[in-house]
Amino acid sequence: MRYEIVQTPALPEHPRPIVSIGAGGIVRDAHYPAYRKAGFSVVGVYDLDAKRAADMAASFGVPKVYASLQEAVRGAPPDAVFDVAVPASAILDILPHLPDGRGVLIQKPMGENLADARKILDICHSKKLIAAVNFQLRYAPYVLAARSLIAQGAIGDVHDMEVRVMVYTPWQMWSFMYGIPRVEILYHSVHYLDLIRSFLGEPNGIYAKTVRHPKQAKLASTRTNMILDYGDTLRANITVNHGHEYGLRHQESYVKWEGTRGAIKATLGLLMNYPQGEPDSFEYCVLEPDKEPAWESVPLSGSWFPDAFIGTMSSLMRFMEGSSEMLPTSVDDACKTMALVEAAYQSSESGATPIPA
Repeated sequence: MRYEIVQTPALPEHPRPIVSIGAGGIVRDAHYPAYRKAGFSVVGVYDLDAKRAADMAASFGVPKVYASLQEAVRGAPPDAVFDVAVPASAILDILPHLPDGRGVLIQKPMGENLADARKILDICHSKKLIAAVNFQLRYAPYVLAARSLIAQGAIGDVHDMEVRVMVYTPWQMWSFMYGIPRVEILYHSVHYLDLIRSFLGEPNGIYAKTVRHPKQAKLASTRTNMILDYGDTLRANITVNHGHEYGLRHQESYVKWEGTRGAIKATLGLLMNYPQGEPDSFEYCVLEPDKEPAWESVPLSGSWFPDAFIGTMSSLMRFMEGSSEMLPTSVDDACKTMALVEAAYQSSESGATPIPA
């Protein structure tokens, strides 16, 4: 049987102008390249670092550089979407200044902890903001491909989902992470927690342990194991090690889905040899009676960066224009992912079950 494998998100019928708040590395590497690829127009940019904002505007043809957040708000077109890409600690300072009732895409994570996430949620509700969080891994080409295969019943009922990442991550690229109390789960594995939720729904709970690396004294934990509890037949695991400094040969980065009729494996090449990355791959296997299992490779069009960032902005614009009834990464949904992050840290801090004497 041949399956329709979807790798690209639906685009809005009438794209809105984008006003960009924050012009850091993620904006340079993913936001702006994605919007350029999708044909979205960034009409203005503001950053605390005026030179950085000016350089980004020059590089990507953004016509307006705002001198302040207040100027960005006043100068925004009435139908603009605000793209807020700042560290988690700054989100609560920015949202109160945005006009009521407007659209806003907030870069993940949704604050530094669950308390922040709830405050962000309250602000968005009180100001009637149409707000989503940029959990863009949901829209990576290989994730869209997996979701389309699963929706068509290709692999049957999913009973196992696994994320494994063993790479060397150059944390020095994100200097704001040095000295903060939470790093790996909050800023990285939050993607995987959100991804699993999007496929499997809400877990009953979580078992987790996150630890520091002895060669990264200035960083909080960067290596994590997590098990999401979905009962006694559905398994969901996340294993992440950002300190594998021994070359590419044994680095790994993949998401795997197993079902009653088949399996899917996607290689997330971006995370290996970061930031240059390695090629992605996508394979699936459908069991057939009296035949040996065989895997089929599917060519991919695009990758996590920048293509997935088209999906989150598109979903917000489509929801605002009414061409979609759903906003998958709404702040209400994202708050549930942040609750799972909080539970993971609590599990890690509570310690293991003592072994009986």
